[in-house]
Amino acid sequence: MNAAASTTATVAGDAASPSRRDTFAIGDRLFTATISLVGMVQAFVLSLSRCFDFPFGRPRLAYSYEQLSRIAHRSPFTVNEVEALLDLYKKLSGSVIDDGLLQKEELKLALFRTQAVDSLFLDRVFDIFDEKQNGVIEFEEFVHALAVFHPLAPVDEKINFAFRLYDPKQTGFIERDEVRKMVIATLLESSIHLSNEALESILENTFAGADVDKDGRISKEEWIAFVLKHPSLLKIFTVDHLRNITAAFPSFIFNTEVED
Repeated sequence: MNAAASTTATVAGDAASPSRRDTFAIGDRLFTATISLVGMVQAFVLSLSRCFDFPFGRPRLAYSYEQLSRIAHRSPFTVNEVEALLDLYKKLSGSVIDDGLLQKEELKLALFRTQAVDSLFLDRVFDIFDEKQNGVIEFEEFVHALAVFHPLAPVDEKINFAFRLYDPKQTGFIERDEVRKMVIATLLESSIHLSNEALESILENTFAGADVDKDGRISKEEWIAFVLKHPSLLKIFTVDHLRNITAAFPSFIFNTEVED
């Protein structure tokens, strides 16, 4: 039994029948998969690795060494790794509109190899990455967003990111309907079909464990307590490939102009 299934068994209780435990185990794994984002981010990092081999005509560095150092100082990345991310960012941000800014269509193209995709999952992730809410992801926002998934990122940043994913209206609460929308959208995008009964079991199981005051929604304090009680939810917010970007993208090593 994996960590997600173990968590489910704890929530469901020892008195649950085997069939009910199995249902909750499946539901918990599905919910964990959607709330973690790690699948999408890991696929994002891996699918972009070959972008370092693409030629582009923009200047080698739009940031000075001092600027790159400042960005690195505020993240788990080294200066050399921030330069690697800048190289990657330039290629991504010029794939559709060559304006030096990462558009949603360019992120879709990187993830799905097409712009003709509607994804609630990607829409919400893009909104979180877009800290200034100006419709684009700037380079420092790009670095900051990826830093959340770094193995050395602070726990509170991972917790906050997950909470914001399910609080798109920034009400300060995770609402049941928002979770339902996200789970349904993620399942459909993964070609997984689930009955309404099974879906409600996922929601019921999740809110039973997190909604302490039983008001039908999960507050930030309740969410923090729930996640800390089930640390497996945080472990899956880590992408190991971000630990050493120059090793994950070896072609960058031969082009770098910065030495740490």
